[in-house]
Amino acid sequence: MTNKNHTTLYTGVTSNLSKRVQQHKESYYSQSFTSRYNLYILVYWESFQEIGEAIGREKQLKAGSRQKKLD
Repeated sequence: MTNKNHTTLYTGVTSNLSKRVQQHKESYYSQSFTSRYNLYILVYWESFQEIGEAIGREKQLKAGSRQKKLD
């Protein structure tokens, strides 16, 4: 997820993408990172069969530099 200026990035895992994107757009959790930085634009997603695979990929993405994430 990112904001309108594409200056901040958020990476997360969910089992229901459409519901979670809607929650971000509505600032459902008012103190969350995405709410504080107005991150409501979905820029990329991947699908996995197993939650462990998804969590592993999330960790891989979070460990990379901003440039790697943009690439």
